[in-house]
This record gives sequence, C-alpha cells and structure tokens, in this order.
Amino acid sequence: MTVPETQQRAMQRIRADVRAMSAYHVQPAQGLLKMDTMENPFRLPAALQQALGARLGALEINRYPGERLDVLKQMLADYAGAPAGSAVLLGNGSDEIITLLALATAQPTAGGRATMLAPMPGFVMYPLSAQLQGLDFVGVNLTPDFELDLPAMQAAIAQHRPAITYIAYPNNPTATLWPEDQVQAVIDAVGAIGGLVVMDEAYQPFASRSWIRNMQADPARNAHVLLMRTLSKFGLAGARLGYLIGPVALVNELDKVRPPYNISVLNCETAIFALEHAALYAEQAAAIRAERQPLIDALTALEGVDKVWPSEANMVLLRVRDAAAAQAAMKARGVLVKNVSAMHPLLANCLRLTVGTREENAQMLAALKESL
Repeated sequence: MTVPETQQRAMQRIRADVRAMSAYHVQPAQGLLKMDTMENPFRLPAALQQALGARLGALEINRYPGERLDVLKQMLADYAGAPAGSAVLLGNGSDEIITLLALATAQPTAGGRATMLAPMPGFVMYPLSAQLQGLDFVGVNLTPDFELDLPAMQAAIAQHRPAITYIAYPNNPTATLWPEDQVQAVIDAVGAIGGLVVMDEAYQPFASRSWIRNMQADPARNAHVLLMRTLSKFGLAGARLGYLIGPVALVNELDKVRPPYNISVLNCETAIFALEHAALYAEQAAAIRAERQPLIDALTALEGVDKVWPSEANMVLLRVRDAAAAQAAMKARGVLVKNVSAMHPLLANCLRLTVGTREENAQMLAALKESL
C-alpha cells in the first residue's frame, strides 16, 4: 500500500529518535499462565468484589476528581509512615511519576544537559524517560553478581553531577536489595553535589526493609531523598496508581508539572478501598513471600539452571544455557515468563520469573524442567 506524500511529510515532524524506537511490548497472554510481569496472583474475595463494585458504581463519574484525592494522599502517607513535613504526589502508576521527575529537572547545565543516573541493569523506564525528556542518562554497571559497585557509583556521581539518581530498592530485574550502608553512601554522594535521589520501592511489600525508616530516623541526611512506590505489586496493577513521598518543598515543585486530574475517580476510590483492606493485601504478600524461597530452592536443583540469585521481591532471576529457547519452549507449554537477556550484557541468558501461588509455581517449574 502506497503511503500518501502528505503522511510521509507529516511523519518527519515526529522526532527521529522516537521514530527509531520500538514501542513497549506487552506479550499476549490469553490462555497462558502469566508469570512475566510480577503481578499479585490473588483476586479480591467475592464479597469485596461486590462491595468495591457498589462503591465505584456510586461515583459521580460526570465530575472531575476532587477531595477524595486528598483522602487518598493522607491514607498513603499513614500507610507508608511518611516523616513529618512530607507531602505525597500521585501518579498514573510510578511510570508517570518518573516522567514528571524528568520533566521537572530537564534544564540546561554548564556541561550541556541535565543528567539522570542509575545502576544498570535496572528499570527500563529510567533511561527511556531521560531520552524522551531531554536528559543525558548514565548507567553504572552492577557487579557480575548484581551487587552495587559503590566506588563506580561515587565516581560517576562526582563526574556527571546527576540531577536525579535512581536507586531501585529492591532492584528490577535482579530482585536485589543492596546493603543499607552502601545505599546511604550513594545518597550522601548525591547530597554533596546537590542532586535528588529517588528510592524506587515498587517491590516494597516483598522486601525485608524500606528506606522510609531511614527518612524517619535522619530527615536531615535524607532531605534530598524522594520515596517512590506503586500499588501495582501491592495488588492493584490494573488500577495504575503510583505515589511519591518527600519533603513538602520538593514535592510542591514537582506537582507543578503534573497534569490536572491525572488520577481518575475510579482509580482513586479503588486505592482507598484497597488501603481500607490493607490487612488482606498484607496476607497476600506474606503468602507470596512464603513461596519465594521454596521456588528458589527448586530452581537451584533443576538440571540446566546455571545460577539462581537471591530475591527480595516477587520475582526470581536465573541463568540458563539458552534463555530464548527456554522461554519459547515454556510458552509452548502454556507458561509465559520474561527473557531479559537483551536488556543488558550482564543479563545474558537470564530469565525472570514471577513468584506466584504454590500451584502456579509448580506449573511453571514443570514447564521449565521440560524446556531446558
């Protein structure tokens, strides 16, 4: 089919780097056991489904979102244990917050452009947001065992003076929770050059500690730290609700670039409802954590699995001899997992698996065993 000349010319108005990109790809999952995106496997009990449906059905969806957003912010602050003097910023998932952070800090510098820095391999949205919003991105390689390379981080911070430094705590896709003293050293290094640190705690429900305790205990040392979380792993991946906690002065500046009404009344009320039943979600997270180590042990015992890394999230990273072949064979057996090999050279032949229910994990293990 011939493309009209006007369309070809119009296409040139789109940035060349955007035209060269590939869109974020979500694997079709119909009819498959979905173990590739670290979702909470538990649905709401029937009675709570009905109660939530009644709440959502009664909303005035003909009106823009209003005061209930303030209710949600306070509930999130209480749930997380936000330090005194904090404010909460809401986002359509943490992805939008990452975009807002880049937007707010993308300004000319003496060296050319503002810089974003993060350990790599890490969350793909960090470098993507830097590219789209006009920041330079500096990735600092982890060690081969996915530990933080503290001297390399400190050197990169001193050299590049990043506006934003991301620390995923725990990290995606490696599920690593780095030592507290090393993370604090990174935070101190960023403080010395006058930058922001964003502690990305997307997987906080499954980790043994949170940086919020450090923010509570030593607010002065963490005055340039922002804590970012999402309710996706909490159990609301479909509701798209992320939030950022930090000092009022910083959050108020970031709030200026937030689109008006970015959180729908449906998302807001769903999140309020979930926080009213936080004990249920805590039980679900505990059930997932209880299945994590048995899954790691079983993976370690499989012939053809070269290495399995420890996990502080609801995912497990492992290395096999041919990740692409293993993933394809598992898909043919009805199980969808993530081949992360192309994300970074350190991830060669690595698969990332979601930790699910005992039954889901057993099905995934059987498919992997047959696929190796």
